[in-house]
Amino acid sequence: MKPLRIAFITPFFPLKGGIARFSGLLSDALLHRGYDVVPVSFKALYPEFLSKGALVSARIADAVVPDNVHLVLYNPFSWFGAIRSVRVLKPDILLAAYWTGLLAPFYYLLRSLTGIRIIVLLHNFSSHESFFFDSFMRRLLRAFADGFVTLSHAVSEEVRVAMPEIPVLPLFHPLYEPEGEACSMPDARRALHLADDSPVLLFFGYVRRYKGLDMLLHAMPDILQKNPALRLVVAGQFFQPLKIYKEMIEQLGIGGSVDLYPEYVSPERTALFFAAADAVVLPYRSATQSGVLQLAYGHGLPVIVTPAGALPEMVRQGETGFVASDCSSEGISEAVGEFLDRRKNLTGVRSAIALLCNDFSWDSFAASTGAFLEAEASGR
Repeated sequence: MKPLRIAFITPFFPLKGGIARFSGLLSDALLHRGYDVVPVSFKALYPEFLSKGALVSARIADAVVPDNVHLVLYNPFSWFGAIRSVRVLKPDILLAAYWTGLLAPFYYLLRSLTGIRIIVLLHNFSSHESFFFDSFMRRLLRAFADGFVTLSHAVSEEVRVAMPEIPVLPLFHPLYEPEGEACSMPDARRALHLADDSPVLLFFGYVRRYKGLDMLLHAMPDILQKNPALRLVVAGQFFQPLKIYKEMIEQLGIGGSVDLYPEYVSPERTALFFAAADAVVLPYRSATQSGVLQLAYGHGLPVIVTPAGALPEMVRQGETGFVASDCSSEGISEAVGEFLDRRKNLTGVRSAIALLCNDFSWDSFAASTGAFLEAEASGR
């Protein structure tokens, strides 16, 4: 029997970021499962003056994008070329990544002009940072979506309440395997000029307001009062003025305990930061799910998270990490304190994380997604 032909519309490498990485790994897992996956990528997502090159991989930033990649999210004229390309591909079904309302007009047009069913791979349902056009984009989403695959139960419930007539497959965010050269903790700490015996916390990934780095920084004076040797490493591209955070660090008097690496961290260099850390902190104000959390688990590290969105779903309290009582500096400080109090007794952390890894594999995700796509392609 001919395998299901899936046109997968999403950012792929060389675009940067968690969604591009997620898409590549899911595409590979679906191919391994025997599906005929045809990637339809974006040439660009945002104008260069907005992204300042932050969304194109430095490894091959000058690489020639394949001829069949014409889709530019901010250029509606490119949408028609992409739609023609999809028609030529003759897929049985479309799998469309969705993380911002800006995608809704393109997908609505695609569904209307091709008549091919669209299953939405929903990275975000509610915007982290709201815009005036959100309600209109939500109506468009409802109009073109034939089904949803979500990455958490919290998001699936949001969708079911808002759009009860549309089928939803609640899944999970699979775990990321470490990339790059393996690095020991002593070597990583030497490279980053960190003491061998100091507790090290890592904040990793893009810095946006909803990710709550400011709350973590405001928690630091209290954390340092109890653990003066502790160091916080912040590694990631800033999408807010770096000056704001530098001034905040100076005003709080924590400059000697915070190390900033304000740039995109390539997959090859990622291992260095995770190898140096004792735990990863996700002090988010809002969240659906987080690739950073899965990356931490992939490196065998416990996490300290706020109770935002679906983050608590992925944490076994006291085993794979700690959930703060609320999304505040005080809550973060208490959760960090709990981790530090029990840090030397967390002998079962790696085995608890390993068990979690078995449950949240890419193959399992691809198997469930593939079965859902087959059912929806046949019109159930």
